[in-house]
Amino acid sequence: MADYILAIDQGTTSTRAIVFDHAGSIVSVGQKEHEQIFPKAGWVEHDPKEIWDNTREVIGQALSRADITRHDVAAVGITNQRETTVVWDKNTGEPVYNAIVWQDTRTQAIVERFAADGGVERFKSKVGLPLSTYFAGTKIVWILENVDGAREKAEAGDLLFGTTDTWVLWNLTGGTEGGVHATDVTNASRTLFMDLETLQWDEEILRVFDVPASMLPEIRSSSEVYGTVESSSLLREVPIAGILGDQQAATFGQAAFDPGEAKNTYGTGNFLIFNTGEEIVRSENGLLTTLGYKLGDAPAHYALEGSIAVTGSLVQWLRDNLGIINSAPEIEQLAATVEDNGGAYFVPAFSGLFAPYWRAEARGALVGLTRYVNKGHIARAVLEATAFQTREVLDAVNADSGVPLTELKVDGGMIANNTLMQFQADILGVPVVRPVVAETTALGAAYAAGLATGFWSNLDELRANWQEDRRWEPQMDDTERERQLRLWKKAVTKTFDWVDEDVQ
Repeated sequence: MADYILAIDQGTTSTRAIVFDHAGSIVSVGQKEHEQIFPKAGWVEHDPKEIWDNTREVIGQALSRADITRHDVAAVGITNQRETTVVWDKNTGEPVYNAIVWQDTRTQAIVERFAADGGVERFKSKVGLPLSTYFAGTKIVWILENVDGAREKAEAGDLLFGTTDTWVLWNLTGGTEGGVHATDVTNASRTLFMDLETLQWDEEILRVFDVPASMLPEIRSSSEVYGTVESSSLLREVPIAGILGDQQAATFGQAAFDPGEAKNTYGTGNFLIFNTGEEIVRSENGLLTTLGYKLGDAPAHYALEGSIAVTGSLVQWLRDNLGIINSAPEIEQLAATVEDNGGAYFVPAFSGLFAPYWRAEARGALVGLTRYVNKGHIARAVLEATAFQTREVLDAVNADSGVPLTELKVDGGMIANNTLMQFQADILGVPVVRPVVAETTALGAAYAAGLATGFWSNLDELRANWQEDRRWEPQMDDTERERQLRLWKKAVTKTFDWVDEDVQ
C-alpha cells in the first residue's frame, strides 16, 4: 500500500506541495512564490499560468526531496486561496485575464449596483455572505463586463470559472483533454452564488448577476475522488480525492471537527473559523456563515467565520514598501527593543475593513503618533494590530454562538512569533495553543484526500494525530486589557469614510 498523501497548497503568495505520512507528519516540502501584480491602487492580481507552472514544479520538488514516486502516493488533496477568481477558455486552456485576488477591491461599484436593491445583505439569508468585493461573484462580473470578448464567449459556453482549486484540478486532470471542472462546497460557498441549504448554485442570483451557469464548476463534497492525475504528470493515475478552501482546510487539519471547536489562522490575512456542526447559524455580529466541510455523502458541517484582510501582509508591507525590516522574522527582534507600542496603533484597512465591520470605504491609519514613537514601537503596533483584530472577531463569535471559547488553537506562518502569540493571549484573556504540525492547511487537504481513499479510516484516527507544541497563558491584567481595547477601537473609527467620489 502507498505510504503517503501529497497535498497541494495553492496560497496567496506561493504554491506548495507537501508530502505527509500516516501520522500526519511532514516528510518533504516543495515551494515556489508567484508574482504579486498591482496594476492600480486596490487592484491585486496573479498570473494563473505561472501558478499552474509552479504547481507542477513544486510537485516534482516534494517527490524528489522525499525520494518517492507516484507509486508511493495514495492520493492528492488540494487546498487554495479562496475567492481568487480565474476565468479561462475551455477550448484553449488560456485565461482571458489575470486571476483577480480575494484582496482586490476594484468591484466596489458593482457591489453598490447590486446593493441598491436590498442593501449589502440582499442575498445573505441564502448564501451567508454580504455583498462585498471580497467574494468571487463580483469578480466574475467585472471580467465579463471589462474584458473584450468575454461576455460573448461566456454566452456561447466557451468560458469556465473557478477559484484556484478548480484551476489546478482542471489542469491536473487533463485540461483541454477532459479536465474535471469541479469545486467543493467550501469554495463554492465563497462565491455569493451557492445556496447554503441545497448546496447548489442559485439560479435566481445568477440571473441577477447575469453570469451564465455554464461557466460554473460542479459542486462536490470535500472528500471524494474527483478524477485522476493526467498521464504526462509525475503523479499520473494518482486519485485527486480532497478539496478544501484554505481556512476550512486549516480547521480540518486542527482536528476541529465538532460543534464549538475553532481555530485561527495567521497568514496573509487572519481567519477564525468556529464549527457550528450541521446547523446553519446566521450571524448577527458581522461574521460570515460558510461551509466547514462535507465528507462524501455525509451531511455538511457549517461554520461561522471572521475574516481579516491584512495581518501577515502588513509585515510584508513594512518590509517591502518601507524597508524598516529586511525579512519578516526581524519584526519580532525590532518589536522587542521597546516595552510597549508607545501609544501608537496601526489599523491596516488597506482593502477596507472585513469582519466585523465590513467597511469597504475604510483605509489604513497609523494613529497616536508623538515624537517619542520610533520604529520599534511601529513594529510592535504592526504585530498588535493582528491580535486586536482577532479579539474583535472572537467577540463576535462568542456573541453569535453564545458559547465563549475557552482557548484558541492557532496555525499559520505568524505563530512562530512568540511576542505576537503572548500578546494575543493577553488581549484575548484566554490561552493560545500551537500544534506540533503548524502546516495545518495542507494537512487538512491531505486528511480529506486520505479519508476518501481509505488511507485514514475515520475522524478519531485524525484526532489522535493532533499534538500540542506550546501554550501561552494570559498575563495582562483586566484593567490594562480594557484600556488597550478602548484605544484600539478608537483608532479603528479613524479609518472610516476615507474613500469617496474622488479618492481611491
